[in-house]
Amino acid sequence: MRIGLQTTGTFAWQLDVIRRHHLADRAGLDLKISAYASPDAGKLALNSGSVDLAVVDWLWVARARALGAKWLFYPYSSAAGAIMVKSESPVRKIDDLRGRVLAIAGGPLDKSWLIVQAAALRRGIDLKREATLAYGAPPLIFQKLEQGEAEASLNFWNFCARLEARGYRRILDVRDAEVALGLQQPVGLIGYTFSEEFAASHRSMIDRFIAISEQADDIMLRSDGEWEALRPLMNAEDEPTFKAYRDQTRAGIPRRPIAEEEADARRLFKALASIGGPELVGPSQELDPGLYYQPAPNGN
Repeated sequence: MRIGLQTTGTFAWQLDVIRRHHLADRAGLDLKISAYASPDAGKLALNSGSVDLAVVDWLWVARARALGAKWLFYPYSSAAGAIMVKSESPVRKIDDLRGRVLAIAGGPLDKSWLIVQAAALRRGIDLKREATLAYGAPPLIFQKLEQGEAEASLNFWNFCARLEARGYRRILDVRDAEVALGLQQPVGLIGYTFSEEFAASHRSMIDRFIAISEQADDIMLRSDGEWEALRPLMNAEDEPTFKAYRDQTRAGIPRRPIAEEEADARRLFKALASIGGPELVGPSQELDPGLYYQPAPNGN
């Protein structure tokens, strides 16, 4: 199986667990890894057919299917960012963002930002109108909050973990915003993605890969010692950041049936479509029913 890997992502950690515990060998899998510097490179590799599987964004896959592409998705992680403030900030809840500067990682159509917007609107707060917004790359947004140029920031989960390790506070997790939108649990916002064509001819291979990935997740959930082995890959600058990375990764591991995941994903897709429109989700207001891959039952 040819796998596209973003070198700075947590998928590299999971693959390292698979390698060190010889899980692929035991499952009869030969994993060929191609490393990339960014998530977009993985999407390009999937589109070009140079890899069979990569971990990419759920919303990208959903939009592509709405436009006719035949991608399949299986959840990898529900880890998401948060709105963060300095420990001494008077901002305690989302209502307090009125009239303040909110710095946002990504652009106006970033999925975490749209989820937060939708949750705020349910509370009668229109952040687009009632807060001053600044967009930028995650490292820049991290600096804006540190330097006081923004009073709050919405950033990716790993940057939030670094801030939390330095004493910053969360006022709204994106995962909590998802639940506020009526979801039973947060959905996997990134996942294993591969084509219907590949799945049709390599179903056993995909199922075995998913099985060993879940074995690796179980090891990461159970064993603190496993994280010591992963530490060199994690680039954590200190012990609090290392522990925050570990704990946030564990919290994001999906642990429920695909049918339940898909039901919540449908609710989330509708909420995002109502805010982002066709530019975000494509021509459909409904999640494509063929998006989620369902492995064969154990033993079949």
